[in-house]
Amino acid sequence: MNGRKPVVLLLLLLWCLPAFPADYFPVAVWYGGGKARAPMLEKNPRAKKELWRKDIRQIKALGFNTVRTWIDWATGEPREHEYHFENLDVILELAQEEGLKVFLQVYMDSAPRWVGVKYPDSFFVSSNGAVVIPESSPGYCMDHPGVRKADLAFYQALAEHVHGNPAFVGWDLWSEPHVINWATPTYIPSPEFCFCKNTIAKFRTWLKKKYGTIERLDTAWYRQYDAWDEVEPGRMSTILSYSDYIDWKTFLSDKLGDDLHDRFLAVKHAAPDTIVTSHAASVGLFSSPLHWEGQADDWTMARQVDYYGTSFYPKHSSFVDRDVPWRAALFDFTRSFGYADHRNGFYVGELQAGFGTVALNVSPTVTPDDLRVWAWTALSRGAKGVNLYAYYPMSTGYESGGFGLIQLDGTITERARVAGSVARVVDRNQKLFLAAHPTKAQVAIVYNPLSYFIGGRQRATAYAGPQGEVAGIERDSLLGAYRALFPRNLPIDYVHINELSEDVLKQYKLIILPYPLMLPTSAAAPLESYVKGGGTLVSEARLGWSNEHGYASDRIPGLGLWKVMGCRETAVQTSNKGITKLRWTGGTLPGMNDGDLLPARWYEETLEPLNDTAKVVAHFPDGAAAAVVSQYGHGKTMMLGSYVSAAYVTRPSPETQRFYTGLLEWAGVTVPVTAKGGAIEARTLESGSDTLLFVFNHDKQAVDAEIGVRLPAGAYRASDLAEGQPVKTAREGQAVELKKHLGPSAVWVVRLTRHE
Repeated sequence: MNGRKPVVLLLLLLWCLPAFPADYFPVAVWYGGGKARAPMLEKNPRAKKELWRKDIRQIKALGFNTVRTWIDWATGEPREHEYHFENLDVILELAQEEGLKVFLQVYMDSAPRWVGVKYPDSFFVSSNGAVVIPESSPGYCMDHPGVRKADLAFYQALAEHVHGNPAFVGWDLWSEPHVINWATPTYIPSPEFCFCKNTIAKFRTWLKKKYGTIERLDTAWYRQYDAWDEVEPGRMSTILSYSDYIDWKTFLSDKLGDDLHDRFLAVKHAAPDTIVTSHAASVGLFSSPLHWEGQADDWTMARQVDYYGTSFYPKHSSFVDRDVPWRAALFDFTRSFGYADHRNGFYVGELQAGFGTVALNVSPTVTPDDLRVWAWTALSRGAKGVNLYAYYPMSTGYESGGFGLIQLDGTITERARVAGSVARVVDRNQKLFLAAHPTKAQVAIVYNPLSYFIGGRQRATAYAGPQGEVAGIERDSLLGAYRALFPRNLPIDYVHINELSEDVLKQYKLIILPYPLMLPTSAAAPLESYVKGGGTLVSEARLGWSNEHGYASDRIPGLGLWKVMGCRETAVQTSNKGITKLRWTGGTLPGMNDGDLLPARWYEETLEPLNDTAKVVAHFPDGAAAAVVSQYGHGKTMMLGSYVSAAYVTRPSPETQRFYTGLLEWAGVTVPVTAKGGAIEARTLESGSDTLLFVFNHDKQAVDAEIGVRLPAGAYRASDLAEGQPVKTAREGQAVELKKHLGPSAVWVVRLTRHE
C-alpha cells in the first residue's frame, strides 16, 4: 500500500484544485516563431523577437485570439535536467504584449539522444524483433520506467515554467497519439509495435488484472503457460484461437489512455488552471484498431483530458477531396465522444489551412470558401476550440510547401482573411459558444471496434488473407446509414459499444447496429432492455456471430438476441462477388414499395421468423428470406440479412435513401430542422435560452433557402451572428421559419432568442 500513497495524494490534490478555465474559446493558428515547421524551432529566438512581432500582430489583425505554438523534447531538454524554453518565452512575451493567448503543443516523439544513451533498452521493438533506432522520431518507448519518469518530468518542468503566465491558457499534450509516432520503418516487413520487454511486462500486468490466474488465461488463449513471466503477445495467426490478438490490441488502446492520463496529471499538478487537450490523427470512424502503429480509442482518450478532439484534413494530398457528408460524419463522430458521459465538447487540434503536399502529391486547392465551411461545420457540432494548421506553409520535409494559411514569403491570402473573419465572430461571442451544446439526437449508430476482429490477426495480415475482399467494410458500414440520412438534417450520435447502458440508450428512438459480427457479451442486456422499453433496433447480418473472446454463438443472432430480433439464421453464404440485393416485399416501412431493390454487400443470411409478430419483409434474388421485422416488449426490431449501409457508400441508390428515411417515421423520430431550396444543410446548438442555427449552402450556385426550426411555442427574435442585423421570422405550426438568399458555399449563422 505504501507505494500507492503518492498517487492517492496526487489525485486528492487534483480533486481540490480549481477546475480548468471554461471561459475561453481559442481560435488559433499554429505558429512557432518564424517559418520553422512543427516540431522544429528556429534558433536564437531572442534576436528575432521584433521580426516575429510582425507575424503576431498580423495574426491578431486577421481576427485570431490565440497562437498555438509548440515545443519538442529534444530542443527543450538537450541534456538531462537542462531546459531550454527560450522560443516559448519569446512567444509568450509577444502574445502578452500584443493581446493574444498561447496554447502549447508538446512533441515527445522528437526525443533527445541522451535518453537512448542512458536507457539503451528503451527502443521500440517490432513484432519480428527489429529494433527502431530513432532518427528525428519516434523517440523511445514510454513503458520503460526511466523514460516514463523523464517524460513526465519534462511535462512538469514545462508546467512549472508557464504557471501563472497571463498569456498561457492551455496544452495539447499529444498530437495524434499512437504507440509509435511520425516514423515509418520501411526496412521492417509488416511492422507492429511495441514488443519491447517493458511493454510486454506491462501487458502481463494488464492480463493479470483481467484474468486473475494463469489457468484462466490458458483457457482463454488455448495455451499451456505455467507462469506469468512466460506469457508473450501473439505474433502470428493460428487456426485455433485469436483471443490473444484481441487482448493485445485492447491492451494497447488502454495503455495509450494511461500514458495520456499520466501526462495530464503531470501538467495539472503544476498548472491546475490550464486547459488540457489532445487530438486524434484520424478518429475511429476512419481508422482501424488493427493499425500497426498502435491505435488509440477515442472514447478512452477523451476520458483522460479536459478536451479530446481530432485533426481535420479534407484535402490532405493528391486526389483527396472529402465531400460534405464525409466531413459532417467526422465531426458528428467527434462530437459524440466529446460530449459522451456529460463531457464538455471537443477541440479541432488541426484544421487544414492550405493545400496539402506529401512528397510529389499535391492536393486540390484549398479555397476561402473551404475554410469558411470547414470551420463553421466544426462549430455547428459544438467544438470548443479550433486551431488552423498552420500559419506559414511547411518549410521543410516531405510536406514542404503545403498546409499554409498564408504564403511562405508572408503574403496574406484571401482564405486567411476569411478564416480570420470566422475567428472574430466566435471571439466576440465567446460566452454564447462556450455555453452551446448539441441538440439531443434521437438516432444513434453503434460504433463497435470489435467488428474489426473477426478472424483475428488473419484479418489484418499484409497479404490481406482470405478476407481481403471486404477491406473497408467496417468503415463503410458506419458511414452508409449516416450518408443516407444526411439530407434530413437531424443530429445522429455514434455510441461506443462499450458504453451501452439503459441510461445511454433510452434517449434514442432509433438505434442502428451496422456490421455487428462480434459483440461484447455486456452489450446484450442493454440492447434487450432498450427494445423491451419501446425502442426501435435495426441490425445487419450475423448479429453477435462471436463474442469478445472470439467464440461463436450457438444460434445467430447471438448472445440471446435472437429473442429480441424475433428470428434466427438458417443459412449464410458470401454473395457472388460480394454483391447482392434485397427485394422489398413487406409493405411495412413508410416510403417503401413492394419490389423496391436495396443494394447490399457481402453476406446473404437467410432468416427464419420465430414468433407470431415476426414477418419477412424482403427476399434475396434466390427467394430466401432477407429481412424480418418483429416486436419485442413495447419496442420493435428489424433484422437485415446483409450489409445495406456499406452498400450505400459504394452503390448509393434512391431506394436505400428512402429505406433509411422510412426508418425515421417507423421509429417515430422527430426531425428538428427542415431545409428547402437546394443542397442546404441546417444544424442547431442550444446555448442557455438561445438556439444557434447554422445554415450551409453546399451548392455552387445561389439559392433561396427556407428553414424551419422546431422550437417551443412563443415569439422569437433572431439576429445574424456575423452581421449583427435582425432576421425576420414567422411561426408556422411547431416551427419558426426563416428565409435567406444564400450565395454559393455561403454559411449563415443565426441566433434565436425566445421573448419572455
